[in-house]
Amino acid sequence: MKKLILLIIFLGITSTGFCQLKSKSFEAIDSLQQIQKKKIIVFIHTDWCQFCQRMKNTTFKNQEIIEKLNSDFYFIDFNAEEKRDIKFNNQTFKYKPSGNNVGVHELALELGTMNNQIVYPVLCVLNEKNEIILQYNNYLSTKDFKLLLEKVEQ
Repeated sequence: MKKLILLIIFLGITSTGFCQLKSKSFEAIDSLQQIQKKKIIVFIHTDWCQFCQRMKNTTFKNQEIIEKLNSDFYFIDFNAEEKRDIKFNNQTFKYKPSGNNVGVHELALELGTMNNQIVYPVLCVLNEKNEIILQYNNYLSTKDFKLLLEKVEQ
């Protein structure tokens, strides 16, 4: 009986008010768009970027943002230093080494370059045809990210 009560309490705690952000892969987007058309939000980051990590630990932990991203958009959490080949939009993008264990992925450059440079973190919003409609390269607080989502939805 004690185990049953503990199980019920555990399930109650983990299921109420706790929703995880669902990240899709670039490869899955084409299939998903055939099922339901949505805009795509790509969060381009690195492991060493402190503002990227802060956004992951604050902005992307906010329940309102999580629910909005999960229901109204396809969200892609993309490490700019990803080493695997990625097929997206009928192209194959590769990791480009630039030194000893240093480099950047071509797709991060394609989606995140603004004014001939990439500055992390980057938010790239794509329309249903995978065309860039907005790029933003700076830390966004929860409040500012909500405003950006409202602007993108119009």
